[in-house]
Amino acid sequence: MTGPARPRVLVLRALGLGDLLTAVPALRALRRALPDHELVLAAPARLAGVCAATGAVDRLLPAAAPGRAVPDSLPWRGPPPRLAVDLHGNGPPSHLLLQRLRPERLLAYARPGSPALVGPVWHEDEHERARWCRLLTWYGLPADPSDLALLRPRAASPAPGAVVVHPGADAPARRWPAEQFAAVADRLRRTGHRVVITAGAGEAELARRVAHRAGLAAGDVLGGTADVPFTRLAALVAHARCVIVGDTGLAHLASAFGTPSVVLFGPVSPRLWGPPHRPCHRVLWHGDRHGAARPGDAHGLRPDERLLRITVDEVLHAARDAMRAPRPVSAPDGTTRVRVHRGRAG
Repeated sequence: MTGPARPRVLVLRALGLGDLLTAVPALRALRRALPDHELVLAAPARLAGVCAATGAVDRLLPAAAPGRAVPDSLPWRGPPPRLAVDLHGNGPPSHLLLQRLRPERLLAYARPGSPALVGPVWHEDEHERARWCRLLTWYGLPADPSDLALLRPRAASPAPGAVVVHPGADAPARRWPAEQFAAVADRLRRTGHRVVITAGAGEAELARRVAHRAGLAAGDVLGGTADVPFTRLAALVAHARCVIVGDTGLAHLASAFGTPSVVLFGPVSPRLWGPPHRPCHRVLWHGDRHGAARPGDAHGLRPDERLLRITVDEVLHAARDAMRAPRPVSAPDGTTRVRVHRGRAG
């Protein structure tokens, strides 16, 4: 005889890899606060491996929409959720999508013109990890933005100890020029580092061009025709020497594993999407640190002018510093400790 069904929590975060990784602290807070509930995450099916690595999600409910839009519907079955949590956005579409499921309670940011929805005030210029932790804390569920480590992958890395260079990004505005990435990869290769180039689906030509200019072999390119499977990508990043990347999902994966990283920002300030403040994470940005948080168009069709101001020498210097710094390492249970890597950082 089966017992009564567990009460269910439905969390909406139907976005990309980086978006899901910035929501990990909030998911962990929900898991701690509601250990007897089934936590269901509405997210793209391709992120199933990431969900498992959070150690907080019981089940993924496939949900996706073009760009950053809200799905038209959710394939929810059975009684309404005990609790629904909107970690997707602050507009009517995401709120209404969850409200149509008739949850007993909805946690979301307040929406002007909807007095029935009581919640905290949305702050436009707020770091994404802090945003969702503040939402839950307002409702009495304490959340820590630094609780972002993923469970350590059990798979072997395809290139242990390599420097991972990821030249791609969803939009050209956040894509540093290929020849610049190639120059960095070439210099690192010449100083004795193993370098691999990673690419998402549709980025094969970009990755091959960077690898060719850097004097790397075809086997040093991972992905491109399709995304690198998450299990393989996680093992690669977790055991990498350093990750050099633009403002995209792979930067957040490096943060989740405490892997040294150099992250290049352009149209959006790192104070909104940057890595945690640790010595092993270096941020390069030539915007006004006390001015607009979004001085450019993150979805623009050409590289942002602030991104173009970053030089090859700056990236190499930042990489050397990151590789020499103490490195926080996530344990199998997702907790972290600090390890000092004493290998060569030249």
